Amino acid sequence: MPIEIRRFGVGHRRPDGPPGSIGLTGQVVHSDGRGLISELAFARNARIEPHSNPNTTYFIVVEGGGWVGVGDERARIAAGEAACWPANVIHSAWTEHSEMRAFVVEFGGADDRGSVLGQARELSPGETDPSARGQGELADRDRPPTDHDRTAGEPA
Repeated sequence: MPIEIRRFGVGHRRPDGPPGSIGLTGQVVHSDGRGLISELAFARNARIEPHSNPNTTYFIVVEGGGWVGVGDERARIAAGEAACWPANVIHSAWTEHSEMRAFVVEFGGADDRGSVLGQARELSPGETDPSARGQGELADRDRPPTDHDRTAGEPA
């Protein structure tokens, strides 16, 4: 099966965003019943107007920075940061004096993290906590770490 390559970025973007978006271009990278991934590029003074969505969405900034809003809260966001836009909650994003590039990862449906995170399984009577056992060991090395040619890169 050949590798599928999707192109995005400069030259592949089109005006995008919810109605009322200004100064925004984007490109859908993937979309199916499980969710959507798209790239968005914000010019200076660009904005996604406040809106809601029935799906939990992550707004992941990869270049520049700006602002995000969720409900009544507002926060600065910069490259290397992500904001979660919960399902059915008003959210927005905008720039002022800088540009920003972000990926939007939208999952199909509302957030179900509460049903997964923070709920430990109860142990049966007499069962020990598997995390307390500390099982495992390091693999044996084929040769000492000093026995390699440093010009050949990382040792195997």
